[in-house]
Amino acid sequence: MGEQITTAGRGGAEATGRPFSPATRMLVGLAAAVVLFAGVWFARDLLAPAALAAVVVIIAYPVRFPLERRGWPVWLASTAVIVVAYLILAILAVLLVYAIGQFVRMLPDLASELSSTASGVDDWLTGLGLSIPDAQTASDWLDPAAIGSAALGVADQVLGWATAFFFVLAYVIFMTVDGARFRAAAAGASARIFGTATADGIARRYFTGVRRYYVVNATFGAIVAVLDGLLLWAVGVPIPIVWAILAFVTNFIPNIGFVIGLIPPAILALVVGGWPLMLAVIAIYCIINVVLQVLVQPKFVSDAVGLSLTLTFFSVVFWAFVIGPIGAILSVPLSLLVRALFFEHDRGAVTIRRLSGEGEGSLRAGG
Repeated sequence: MGEQITTAGRGGAEATGRPFSPATRMLVGLAAAVVLFAGVWFARDLLAPAALAAVVVIIAYPVRFPLERRGWPVWLASTAVIVVAYLILAILAVLLVYAIGQFVRMLPDLASELSSTASGVDDWLTGLGLSIPDAQTASDWLDPAAIGSAALGVADQVLGWATAFFFVLAYVIFMTVDGARFRAAAAGASARIFGTATADGIARRYFTGVRRYYVVNATFGAIVAVLDGLLLWAVGVPIPIVWAILAFVTNFIPNIGFVIGLIPPAILALVVGGWPLMLAVIAIYCIINVVLQVLVQPKFVSDAVGLSLTLTFFSVVFWAFVIGPIGAILSVPLSLLVRALFFEHDRGAVTIRRLSGEGEGSLRAGG
């Protein structure tokens, strides 16, 4: 009897110890991912500033290496990184504040033109067969009060970002100061889990990919902003520098940034110059932005980070939903982080990594 019980116990342990089927593992993984991202969504007000600070530190961190090679003490090299990071944040903040200020200041001067344009859109839509309520609803976006309210809403949002900006500044200091120690500790911990070579390779590819991504985006964004601003100035669209700044910022939003940057100047062109000027603005953006941002830039981005176009577009929507508007700008680094943490060290995840767009060389190096 005792032997039977022992045998039964062994059989039960063996049955319990059998590995899960691939489908079961996938379901468990998806369930864990849902729980994880739900937690990120609930903590988005805390995590979004930390994510922005981490990306800025990653971009500025290479400044310390040549300084340390020249004999600078660690604290002074860290200070240099903090200064560069603060300069990046300051430039972006000044550009956004200036653009919003110029736009709000312009609205009172265009109140009459906005009202007349709204009336003209009402008449045009009514002539197409739409009922008067439908036409009025469709033209409400040209009402001066509605545009002013939207501008104030943007200003309120900026104030909220300014509050989070304080935490970003603090995070930058802490992350930079702890950078060297974190590198050594993270390398040691990950080496115990993945192996030293693999851990170092994953970290190096991730940080390098993030830097290359923002260098590519900043370069193309500057080119697009200059060309858009000059051509908008040439055709007579007011405050072209504001729309150039908007084009530069929205260039950091993959795939849909072009549309976001086009809508405001196109509406303003309709108000000040009618349909011909609006169509001219749309044509300008289609020629410049579509060629550079849609046809040329994705190739450089894909080479820099190894993400497929489909996954890049999905990342924008997903991360904007999870952590808010800043998620659209940080979507590619966040997706790269997920791939680095959960898939790059797994030799069985080659198919997933290949579908994500990772190149063959990276696949062989990582797994």
